[in-house]
Amino acid sequence: MAGLLSGLGALGLKNLESMDLYEEEKKEAVLAKDSGKTPVIQEADYLFDKTYECPVCYGQIKARTMKVGKAKLSHTDLDLRPVYENIEPLKYDVISCPHCGYSTLTRYFGGLTSSQSKAIKENISRAFKPANEKKDTYTYEEAVGRYKLCLANAIVKHAKASEKAYICLKAGWLIRSMRENCEKAGETSAKEIEEIKAQENEFLQNALEGFVAARQAEGYPMCGMDETTVDYLISALSMEFEQYDVASKMISSILTSPAATNRMKDKARDLKEVLLEKIKEKKTN
Repeated sequence: MAGLLSGLGALGLKNLESMDLYEEEKKEAVLAKDSGKTPVIQEADYLFDKTYECPVCYGQIKARTMKVGKAKLSHTDLDLRPVYENIEPLKYDVISCPHCGYSTLTRYFGGLTSSQSKAIKENISRAFKPANEKKDTYTYEEAVGRYKLCLANAIVKHAKASEKAYICLKAGWLIRSMRENCEKAGETSAKEIEEIKAQENEFLQNALEGFVAARQAEGYPMCGMDETTVDYLISALSMEFEQYDVASKMISSILTSPAATNRMKDKARDLKEVLLEKIKEKKTN
């Protein structure tokens, strides 16, 4: 039977005809087996550089971006935070221009009006100190800083309440991830953990306030979410901050909504059980 590369001899490459197609992979597998260790996947393995043109200064932005389908979803928190194995994608959802300071969530990149661009130039770019270092990954602290710059841009350009709420939501989720990572490492004091939790709550409370305001003034889809998902998110955040009457009302609206999917109604029922437990616990105390 002829080999995969048979015939290359006619091109003067006869010495290549017997090459093993998967020789390198076989060697790596043998080495891994001999070492008794599973190859370690690094955070940088999930990322690549994606190039954008800044709509404010027209400079080039190279943003670290997560490869589609690379990370595996582990679970989802009650307030819809997705948790992945081996990487925190939230670190890489802010696109930030290193030249002028324009920063935004990936979802909202571009689409600036002339007045918004002018506002960013006058209020951010004029005083912004460029950061030229290139990094393969971001620390939690660096990522949180990027979200803060993103939120400042949103405020300066007079973004909709939903956009500002969505930034706060994702920043709150990111800080929760940082807190969990610190707790797992066991190298952070109880006081520092408490401070991180307070910062998480501040962002999430502002997310709740923004989504409530947006629900009354904006249409759907909102930040890529339909009405039922926004209502669920509001109910979950309301419950977290002991606004049990609001949470109960929103959950009831989901359970009686003909537009809500069975999946979302199931999530609302699960949330209702947690809510009832919290109300019971509060009455007991």
